[in-house]
Amino acid sequence: MGKYIIKRLLSLVPVLIGVSLIVFFLVRMIPGSALQMYMGTQVEATPEQMEELKRLFGEDKPIPVLYIEWVGDLLKGDFGYSLRTGRPVLPDILNRLPISLELTLYSLILALLIGIPLGVLSSLRQNTFGDFLNRVFGLIGLSLPQFWLAALMVIAFSNSQGWIPMGNYISLLQDPLKNLKMFFLPSLAIGFGFAAVVMRYTRNSMLEVLQMDYVRTAKAKGLPHRKVILIHALKNAILPVITVTGFNAGYLLGGSIVIEEVFALPGMGRLALYAINQRDYPVIQAIVLVIATLFVLVNLVTDLVYALADPRIRLVDEKR
Repeated sequence: MGKYIIKRLLSLVPVLIGVSLIVFFLVRMIPGSALQMYMGTQVEATPEQMEELKRLFGEDKPIPVLYIEWVGDLLKGDFGYSLRTGRPVLPDILNRLPISLELTLYSLILALLIGIPLGVLSSLRQNTFGDFLNRVFGLIGLSLPQFWLAALMVIAFSNSQGWIPMGNYISLLQDPLKNLKMFFLPSLAIGFGFAAVVMRYTRNSMLEVLQMDYVRTAKAKGLPHRKVILIHALKNAILPVITVTGFNAGYLLGGSIVIEEVFALPGMGRLALYAINQRDYPVIQAIVLVIATLFVLVNLVTDLVYALADPRIRLVDEKR
């Protein structure tokens, strides 16, 4: 197991290097620049002033040179300074990151609590009316855009006290009940579609596992139906759900950007939208890099959990 973990950790290095390259160069392909937006509201500047502004906005050097300097600063823990506020980028991100992570975690939990039971029930009642309703739920969940569902929720619950955050963040330690209440609708907006994915994966996996010989043997031995389903069938059927959960965790974190704006949650997503509108390169780069790094780390944890749950994965990898 130790060799497997080391190999997976080493594989992160080229991935993160590739992510840093993509993030840095793609951000600079956004039309317009911070300097152009700044000069749009200013009077004409002298050539000397323009040179100084280019230096301040990081436009006085070739892009490859800027990339090397940026990576060097990252290795020292320096994510740069915001072009709009002049404050260090990292503290702003660290202040907002827990809110985005909390929203993503609640969305995952909500999706799993909805999707797994519905998937199990649908597999046990295949081709019945209940199974039909669950499949309709899956189709609707996959079809509804997150932002559209979030907008409907804001309209429907706008007069309900405490259900719409609207910028008033309350931490879990400060008031657990209010915290869960304010995160419920945003989490549902993000997790609704993923709940449909989990339901479909659970249903299909359960249908396959229920046909296995060991499940039939457990039934023939007279084991209670609940024990057969929960211990023998669901335990093995849950493995694909673990994989899809890990892969979608990063997507949910990225999807929280729009949802945070709709519900006015002061998370990393709102900061990202503001930075994009203002062409604040250091902030955009840092946020995308943090999200990408979290995505890679979540996938690593998913692989490790899957290897623990299914030793065959680990054995095959060690033989290579």
